[in-house]
Amino acid sequence: MRVKRDDAAYRCYFGSDPAVVLKLEAFTSLSKDNRAALSSISRNIRYVDARRDLISEGDKPRFVHLVLDGWACRYKTLPDGKRQIVSLFVPGDFCDLNVYILRHMDHSIGAITRLKVAMITPDEMGSLTAERPRVTQALWWHELVTVAIQREWTLNLGQRSAYERLAHLLTELYLRLDAVRRARDGRCDFPLTQNDLADATGLTSVHVNRTLQELRRDALIELERKQLHIRDLKRMMDVAMFNPNYLHLDHEGRHLNANS
Repeated sequence: MRVKRDDAAYRCYFGSDPAVVLKLEAFTSLSKDNRAALSSISRNIRYVDARRDLISEGDKPRFVHLVLDGWACRYKTLPDGKRQIVSLFVPGDFCDLNVYILRHMDHSIGAITRLKVAMITPDEMGSLTAERPRVTQALWWHELVTVAIQREWTLNLGQRSAYERLAHLLTELYLRLDAVRRARDGRCDFPLTQNDLADATGLTSVHVNRTLQELRRDALIELERKQLHIRDLKRMMDVAMFNPNYLHLDHEGRHLNANS
């Protein structure tokens, strides 16, 4: 699943973090100018402490948020305090490309780890998409993949067993991190708690604990000190019935000219 790229080609195009370029180039090649344009909209930086909200339900959205470093989640809560995580964000992810159109947030975005985000204004985003058709196409791809992930999460909740459900989520996150060079040889950072996993998979934390133990006993994973090791990715994908096509990481826009 790893798309081979020349690391030297990405130096300094997005500060010290090229994750957004790496992610968008899973779809198509970007010219040097397009990468520089992406970098230029990331100057307004905000840091959010772990377990704090980047933006809360009911707030008026004023920026497009791009995750530069750290993990975040989109979540909904019930009046009794129960939480459902409906998506996860890793470096290179835009939380919502067009959220500023809304009058108020209908969900919250919370930091799982300490979060570094770019705060992009509507005018900046409008200029970028008006002047950079290739970047615009890549951003459309990003949004379509986001919706595809949401469909897969719905399938995960409705049709997979707890064992398959957790194996699928762990595999997805590993492949998404691998695409932006945050994973290697089956290993990646993994800051999610058992409560986070429970809220993302519709299970109880006790059930998550038991299922993780089963995955360990079956020699599929090692998970300790906030590090995940998928010991056999092919076997993990088999037991999760994982089809990676919904992530669309196979350079689908390769036929496009990088200089456009």
